[in-house]
Amino acid sequence: MKMLLHGLILSLAAALGSPAFAALKTGDKAPDFTAPATLGGKDFTFHLADALKKGPVVVYFYPAAFTSGCTVEAHDFAEAMPKYQALGASVIGVSHDDMATLGKFSVSECQSKFPVASDSSRAIMKSYDAAMGFLTPYADRVSYVVAPDGKIAFAYSALDPDEHVSRTLKAVAALKAK
Repeated sequence: MKMLLHGLILSLAAALGSPAFAALKTGDKAPDFTAPATLGGKDFTFHLADALKKGPVVVYFYPAAFTSGCTVEAHDFAEAMPKYQALGASVIGVSHDDMATLGKFSVSECQSKFPVASDSSRAIMKSYDAAMGFLTPYADRVSYVVAPDGKIAFAYSALDPDEHVSRTLKAVAALKAK
């Protein structure tokens, strides 16, 4: 029942005019953030600034754990992690979900290959202009590639999860080629 309700809310939010583009543009300073996160069900504090010291970071926002599109997207990112790692990049997923839910999602859907962070206050979503709207706690489906200098190198928004991984991988590869 909970999944059906999530799906109806997401469909309604999309129909009411969820943004079709990422508001932060290439070259914009990426908002720094710190958030509770989990990787393989083990909780830790994620710091974007620390992750950027190691290379580019794909910050992707998704509406809700265990919904159909978010599950597909998590599987796609998990499958592509060796490619991101070969390019020196890391990935962090961000949603409003609580840590208990994300702990389970991290293991089952992210396959313990990349972390997911909780943004229950929606502060991170708002700073990245990735909030789905004022009526819901959900994030829009938006992916950013943040370069090690802290600037947005790529932005992509689409409720369909299918191209987020391929587009961000291409952007990370282009960034590495520079």
